[in-house]
Amino acid sequence: MKIKLIIFLFCTLFFNIQTVFCENPSLTTTTTLPPENPSLTTTTTLPPENPSLTTTTTLPSENESLTTTTTLPSQNESLTTTFPPKNPFPTAALPTEDLSLSLDRIMDKVEKRYEGQGFIARFDQKATLKAMELTDTAFGKVFIKRPGMMRWEYEVPEKQIIITDSKTLWMYRPEDNQVMTGNAPTYFGDGKGASFLSDIKVIRKNFIVTLEKNSNPDYHILKLVPKEKKYDIDAIYLSISKTTSDVARIVTYNSYGDETLIELSKFQFNQNLDDAMFSFTIPEGTDILQLEE
Repeated sequence: MKIKLIIFLFCTLFFNIQTVFCENPSLTTTTTLPPENPSLTTTTTLPPENPSLTTTTTLPSENESLTTTTTLPSQNESLTTTFPPKNPFPTAALPTEDLSLSLDRIMDKVEKRYEGQGFIARFDQKATLKAMELTDTAFGKVFIKRPGMMRWEYEVPEKQIIITDSKTLWMYRPEDNQVMTGNAPTYFGDGKGASFLSDIKVIRKNFIVTLEKNSNPDYHILKLVPKEKKYDIDAIYLSISKTTSDVARIVTYNSYGDETLIELSKFQFNQNLDDAMFSFTIPEGTDILQLEE
């Protein structure tokens, strides 16, 4: 901060006393920096026959120009220098608008965005197993219906469908002629596996939510920590669009240090999706594996 103030002061002196410097080579300058820094005051003492020259620099608020006014009492004239506006997108701390936008307001907007019966989106997924140093990528299409119904259709690296009607879970791999089935709440309960997308109010109910510092001008970053440690989730980070309140990115960390990243795009909200999409009839001859509870 002191370096910035010195630069401002240097510019002020350069632009505003250069017109009298040649005539008064014996100028001396005293600078006072008030503790709260409301302004900078520079007093330049001229020879005895002339009054003093006073320069006042007003520190700008966000996105305003820096204006310096110099008054020459003997001539009753003023010189004004205006510097360019400050960068509207700071790179270190939360932008000013974030400070005024409370976490509750952000969550209110997100809940409003997802209050419809259902939506469709594209997804890109990247899963990293830390202990095994393995990374797997996939993408496809997701269908969500409130409350608790989801259908994830994987296209790459191989076709796979994950379906839940909020009670039963099916994971079908047609190329392997195999389906795994189990109790949905065990794997998707309380917001696990991005299931909070099917009931967005679960976030405030089951997680401690904080607004993270973030230099990206387009997204809010929310950190979710489970209120109860009965699952292996350490934290979930959500990237929330500031313009649409879409959940654009979900990053989940478990207690083993594994990371799952899901990026969502091409949202289609307020979709009237048939319940039949979230049920699965096992094809005849398919191998059935029971998932552990």
